[in-house]
Amino acid sequence: MMTTTASDHTVRHFREVLFWPVQLMPLGNGGNPQPHWKLLAQGGEDNPWRRLEDRFQAGKLDFEERHYKEFVTFLPYVQRFIYGESHSHVAYDADDPLGESAIKIFRRRGVSALRLELREGDTPVTLTVEHIELWFFDDINVAFLKVELSVDDLPFYVACDLLYRFGRAYPTGWDSDGHGKHNAHRAEWLSSDGTVLAVSDSANQEKFLSYTRRHRSPGICAHWDFLLRPLVLDPSEEAGNLRYRQIEYHRMPLMAFLAVDNPRSVSREDWLRLGMVATLHPDEALPTHDPDVTEFESRYCYDRFWTDTEAGPNTRFFCTGRAFIIVGDAHADYFHDRKRGILAQFRHQYVLLFMITHFHRASLLVFSDRMVDAVHDLDIHTPQSISRFRRRIYAGFEAFLRFTHRYWFHELSERSHVQALYRMCSEHLGNDVLYQDVKEELRDMSQYLDSNAQRQQSTTIVRLTVVTTFSMVGTVATGLLGMNLLAEAEAPISTRLTYFFITTLITALLMLLAILKSKQLSDAMDVLADDQKSLRTRLSTLGKVWKRSLH
Repeated sequence: MMTTTASDHTVRHFREVLFWPVQLMPLGNGGNPQPHWKLLAQGGEDNPWRRLEDRFQAGKLDFEERHYKEFVTFLPYVQRFIYGESHSHVAYDADDPLGESAIKIFRRRGVSALRLELREGDTPVTLTVEHIELWFFDDINVAFLKVELSVDDLPFYVACDLLYRFGRAYPTGWDSDGHGKHNAHRAEWLSSDGTVLAVSDSANQEKFLSYTRRHRSPGICAHWDFLLRPLVLDPSEEAGNLRYRQIEYHRMPLMAFLAVDNPRSVSREDWLRLGMVATLHPDEALPTHDPDVTEFESRYCYDRFWTDTEAGPNTRFFCTGRAFIIVGDAHADYFHDRKRGILAQFRHQYVLLFMITHFHRASLLVFSDRMVDAVHDLDIHTPQSISRFRRRIYAGFEAFLRFTHRYWFHELSERSHVQALYRMCSEHLGNDVLYQDVKEELRDMSQYLDSNAQRQQSTTIVRLTVVTTFSMVGTVATGLLGMNLLAEAEAPISTRLTYFFITTLITALLMLLAILKSKQLSDAMDVLADDQKSLRTRLSTLGKVWKRSLH
């Protein structure tokens, strides 16, 4: 059983958001392929995905206060990334198109609920599916599966167990009973009429073992594979144009909103288990000497809105990078207000904040993977391989440049708490260090290509110099004979050839001597060109060159 003391707490409103970043594989139609999201939009009536309309298109959708507050939270360059920009009246080009959002969002239809049996024999928990979405990004082959779930009146320990167990793409092992370790015992996606659409299969050990053995890549649980259709996992033999790979490990980044009756009565151990839910097993004894535990408040808590008083506010933020959790008082109207309160901010501002940090990390990991793959495929003995490597590195460098100037930023908002949470999440994910690592990788690749190009140019120059040097022998010889210093135009051919070969031999010897003394002559030329030295000194230097040649 779970080692918890929180069974007397009830979560009056529970909400979880999962973000699963995946790498999109390049479309194989060559030339200038269309973006992945356009291919998804071309699906027929049986395609469950529909692109969301832009709320900034006047007259199409309601633009409410919560959308406005979300918009003004971010700085202008972040606004352009998320929402796009309107056409300037002083445009550089009259045909300059509207600046669309870099994010293209598709929403999935047909899935209304999730039924979870967290452990074998437990009472199933049914959660409402608020949204299932796919987020695509311009210029970056990364997509996010976003799943938002909600339920009311959930025991605190069940909420912790749910956060820990649900949101794993595949099992990391199996227990003695054959159940997937750390996974929910059973997960079912339900339609609006209660029909089971897909069921998890984490206990299917043979499936995951055989898949990993064949493809050297872990498989995906059936219920997650169902959600992503028509996207298919890339290593599999299954046909499909839209293919994806996993970027990191099985645990999906999560966000959670918990409204409890009296957050002040929650013990420190329960705070620890909730805040570290992405890494700490609910049945595991608390590692009291772990720095994450001893320094928990300073590392992972943001308590600007936590007063621990009757008057409040009593809202705590936890951010470990992998998890972003907000806990507050269920009886505080502002906390669970869906239009202006913390719940509205959780679903809008904080979701975008969390998404951006993980988008940064996922993009950087994809860039690094591209560089590693390019080096792996490089054969320095094959010109075609070198040319392909050069094209891939330059394409990666261009994509990284666009990413840096369009998506990479350290300041997200002028609001101190939003900026502080953004910085906390980014630091825990190690985004700045990862960015510098990828930048160094690209710089090393670029320097290698530049040095290789310079080496090839130097080789070409040396070859041209050799050709020019030896061609000068014939040029000088024929030039001397063409000056008519010897009037032998009417002489027999044998005489003229004799003069030609003698002239060529003398010219070749002089040329060879110049080559042998080229280094000394080069040094002497530097001295001759030095205006600071006297004419006598400069001429004597030239004489020394030929004196040394006689010994």
